[in-house]
Amino acid sequence: MLNFFRFHSASIKDDLLSGLTVALALVPEAVAFALVAGISPLIGLYSAFFIGLITAVFGGRPGMISGATGAMAVVIVTLVAEHGIEYLFPTVILCGLLQIGIGIGRLGKLIRMVPHSVMLGFVNGLAIVIGLAQIGSFKTFDPANGRLDFLRGPALWTMGGLVVLTMAIIWLLPKLTRAVPASLAAILIISIASVVINQSVVTKTGDNFVATVGDLLRSNAKATAVAAEVGDQPSDQPISEEVLAAANQAAGSVGIGGGLPKLFFWQYTLPPLTLATLWILLPYAVILAGVGLIESLMTLTLIDEITETRGRGNRECIGQGAANVICGLFGGMGGCAMIGQSLINVNSGGRGRLSGIAAAICLLLFVLFLSPWIEQIPMAALVGVMFMVVIGTFEWASIKMFGRMPRADLFVMTLVASYTVVMHDLATAVILGVVVSALVFAWQHATHIGADTKENKFGSKIYQLHGPLFFASVSSFKEMFDVHQDPDDVVIDFYYSRVYDQSGLEAIHSLSEKYSAAGKRLHLTHLSRECQRLLGKAGSLVEVNLSEDPQYHIATDRLA
Repeated sequence: MLNFFRFHSASIKDDLLSGLTVALALVPEAVAFALVAGISPLIGLYSAFFIGLITAVFGGRPGMISGATGAMAVVIVTLVAEHGIEYLFPTVILCGLLQIGIGIGRLGKLIRMVPHSVMLGFVNGLAIVIGLAQIGSFKTFDPANGRLDFLRGPALWTMGGLVVLTMAIIWLLPKLTRAVPASLAAILIISIASVVINQSVVTKTGDNFVATVGDLLRSNAKATAVAAEVGDQPSDQPISEEVLAAANQAAGSVGIGGGLPKLFFWQYTLPPLTLATLWILLPYAVILAGVGLIESLMTLTLIDEITETRGRGNRECIGQGAANVICGLFGGMGGCAMIGQSLINVNSGGRGRLSGIAAAICLLLFVLFLSPWIEQIPMAALVGVMFMVVIGTFEWASIKMFGRMPRADLFVMTLVASYTVVMHDLATAVILGVVVSALVFAWQHATHIGADTKENKFGSKIYQLHGPLFFASVSSFKEMFDVHQDPDDVVIDFYYSRVYDQSGLEAIHSLSEKYSAAGKRLHLTHLSRECQRLLGKAGSLVEVNLSEDPQYHIATDRLA
């Protein structure tokens, strides 16, 4: 299904228009993630600007969009709640420095260790998570109980119809013309339709009949204010007029408008520069760095597959790190690559760095000058765009592969997708999938070791090994030999085998001691250079004698 995104070639016009489309979709995402982290919406918007701009310029994947993300927000919320917002910004800076170090150490190539089954589970789980995240857009503030509640009746049907219309425009417009990105055209058309509807329909509460970005911000602000006042009050109890008045007052000051960002130490009190502070910051910084890079490198791999080009993982690590350092300095919450917005960008024709730069600059312009207009964009349009991203992201072919995939790969794919959906933690899901895949691989190869036996004309017994010798196959290796029944001269031929780790060396050493105690000699032949190096590093464990066994015409490593 990822072919849905492959129809465009790069151009300046497409990059600029795609950047504008992405910027429109970034606004509610950045605000929502800031609220999740328990900080001001403007911090989320500034973060999206800095992360998006710097990674677009210096990152390793043109066309990929970065910004404030939910994965980072769920880590930040604990830090802010326990230690205060002044600890957030040094943590983001330290996170960026760690990411730069990882990039300089060229560890970005470790993304190659992610199996295809993990990638399938990742994109499928991600598609489901993106889809489920849109449910909140179908809620509005209910003054009766002071909570967010689902739309009902005509309001629900109207929003649903506009969502479907948005999706239809995105699907059909490319069949007619590619002059304008379909997602941008859909947002503009639905925005005009929502303005007409909202001017025609008057609601009792005074809110817009078709919910807009501004309505979403105000509804969340009201619900948060009420929750702070009433706590765990049962939902069937009415909310007092005083609480509702306070909630409306809190909502009145909410918006995406603001000035230029400032350095954080001009606005907040610096935490004490002590070792104790470092120990508070370091665990959060390490988690943020790991989560950010895993999501970024997975997104990079996905965009590589879609565009059939290759990004640079180590450069992306450095770019993400530099972006987080700058973002932290200017009072941001940090961030990483955003898969949903990256797919919107690719689908809209954005292929070059200019698309990410345009998205970041447009976002800042929204904050500085255009906030009243942006707040009038209907959520139905943005939800429709994201639903099309869900359809394009989900790998539908994987459903047909259920009966043909190896059971282990099917299990890993399902595990990663399920963990992603349940826990909403993409980074941990990927790590879990890689670990399980590695264990399955080790178990399968542990059962693949075996030996053919024969005797040569000199009376020596030859064990012709097949398969790898490593920690998981050591037990099977030891069971192959009958020390007491074997002749006085025994040869282990490694022509079809390799020794991979210390466990294999110890197994050989243990076997050699048994043969030595029985007064018998053990020879190792056809060792690869890698095996010889491993055995050579074992010091006194191995005695190398090139003339010991001339009938094999090769170097023989003999264990004394």
